[in-house]
Parts: sequence; structure tokens; C-alpha cells
Amino acid sequence: MHRDASIWRHPFAQGFPREVYLSGAAINSLMSPINRPDLDEYFMEIAGVVAKRSTCLRNQVGALFVKNKRLLTTGYNGAPANLSHCDEAGCAREGVASGTRHELCRAVHAEQNAIIQAAMHGVSIEGATLYCTHQPCILCAKMMINARISRVVYSQRYPDDTALRFLAQAGIVVTRLIEKDLVKC
Repeated sequence: MHRDASIWRHPFAQGFPREVYLSGAAINSLMSPINRPDLDEYFMEIAGVVAKRSTCLRNQVGALFVKNKRLLTTGYNGAPANLSHCDEAGCAREGVASGTRHELCRAVHAEQNAIIQAAMHGVSIEGATLYCTHQPCILCAKMMINARISRVVYSQRYPDDTALRFLAQAGIVVTRLIEKDLVKC
């Protein structure tokens, strides 16, 4: 038998133990194709699931750091640990335009929480890729520049072009995956 061949028994060959040798390519042609997401789509879908833990009333954001195809840390936006969530305390940014007056928000950003988790658990994110449901703000961009991440992948735009300029100046590759490009499995 050839190294790359497998045994296939015909399902109707009752009484006749007939063996047919098929190559791996022939077996694959008999199988239906799998709609498999690429790695960017895969990790962005995970970021979407992480965002479901968010306690923010305005935007549910999920973020994760990945290096060498391994998920390192996750984070979602919400109030600091052991403080009341926004659904209980109310949104301090009510009526404030998105992308402005970050200091009013009681929530920690998803990217910041993912960075904090890395620091708390001694995980280096240097050279990692950030996957985030939303484009990072300028504050998060500056943190990622100093953490020496190599790439940012996001889906939803955020009204803060300064963050994109800073990331570009720092040599961080930025990719936007539009939702219609994401594979729905």
C-alpha cells in the first residue's frame, strides 16, 4: 500500500471483503468541503464571544491577545473589579459623544483589561496580535505601543483617527475585518 493511501471498503460489498486503495486526494474529493475560518476570522469570532461579558451600556467590546496562534489573554469593557456595573450605577457618559471624554467613563476598556490580565499572570504580550471587536482608542493605542505588540485586528470603527495614526507611526500593522468578511459557521 502507498504511504499516502488509505483503505476504503465499499459499503455494499457484503460478503466480499474487497479493499480499494485511494489516495488522500481521492478521499478528500469524496468529502464535502468544510467552511473553515482563517485565523483572523477565528480569533475575531472569539473576541465577539468575549464581548458578551461586557457590562457597558453603550458598547460591548471584547479583546484578546494572540501570539504564535495561541490565545494569551482576554478582556472586555466594564467597571473595575468589585465596583458597581454601569447597569446599576448608570452611565456617566450619557449624552457625551463617542470617542471623547474618556475620563468620565467608569469602565475599563477591553484592551486595557486584556493587558492587565497579562501583567497579573506574568504573560508577555510583546510581539502579539490584538484582536478586538472595536478599533482601539488613543489611550489603548499608547498602551499597546509601549507593550510592543506587533499587530491590531479590529472590526467596528471608532471615531478616533489619532489612535490609528499613532499605531502606524509605531510600525504596528492594523487590519480591519468588516463583519461581512467574517465567516458565519
